[in-house]
Amino acid sequence: MPRFESRLLLVTDRQQTLGRPMLPLLEEVLRVGAPAVQLRERDLYSRELLSLARDVQQLTRRCASPLVINDRIDLALTLNDVGVHLRSNSLPVFAGRRVLGADRLLGVSAHSMEEVVRAESEGADYVVFGPIYATPSKELFGPPLGLRELETVCRNVRIPVVGIGGITAARVMEVRRAGAFGVAVITAILSAADVERATREMLDALASSL
Repeated sequence: MPRFESRLLLVTDRQQTLGRPMLPLLEEVLRVGAPAVQLRERDLYSRELLSLARDVQQLTRRCASPLVINDRIDLALTLNDVGVHLRSNSLPVFAGRRVLGADRLLGVSAHSMEEVVRAESEGADYVVFGPIYATPSKELFGPPLGLRELETVCRNVRIPVVGIGGITAARVMEVRRAGAFGVAVITAILSAADVERATREMLDALASSL
C-alpha cells in the first residue's frame, strides 16, 4: 500500500480564493513546497472536474506532489497515479479500496474515534480528522472536536492522522503535539492575500514542529 508522507494537505475550493483563478494560486503554492493536494470541487460536473483534475495534475507532477480527488474513484482511475479522498458518508473504505486497487492513495474524512478506527481497519492510508477548531467551512459537522479528542485518536491508530478545521500556522505546533501527522487547510492558504507567504509560513511551522 502507498504511504501518505505529506505533512501539509491543501484542500481546494474555488469559492475561497477571493475571486482569483485557482490554478495560478496552486502554481504559487507549489513553487514554495510540495504539499499533497485534495481536489474538492463538488459543484462541477464530471467532465469539468476531469478537465480541472488534468490541469492540476500537470502542476503537481512537476514537484511530485500527491494528488487525490474528492470522492470520485471513477475519475481518479482515468488518470495515472491519482488517489481518492472519501467523505465520511461516502463508500465504505473497504469498497473504495477494492475498486481503486492497492497502489493508489486512499484517504477518508472522519469525525469520531469510531470512524477513524474503522477507516484504518478497512485499509485507508490516512485519515483527515476534525474539525479541531471552530471554522465556518466545518459547521456542518457540529462543534469543534478539540485537541484532546485529536490526541486520543492519534494514540489509537497507526496510520497518519491529519488535523483539519481552523488550522493556522500559529496552531500547527499544538496540533502536532497532540499527535497529528500533519495538517489540512483551505482558507489559511487559498484565502491569503499572499499565497506564497502563507504556504511558506505553514511549511515552516510544520518543519519547526518535527
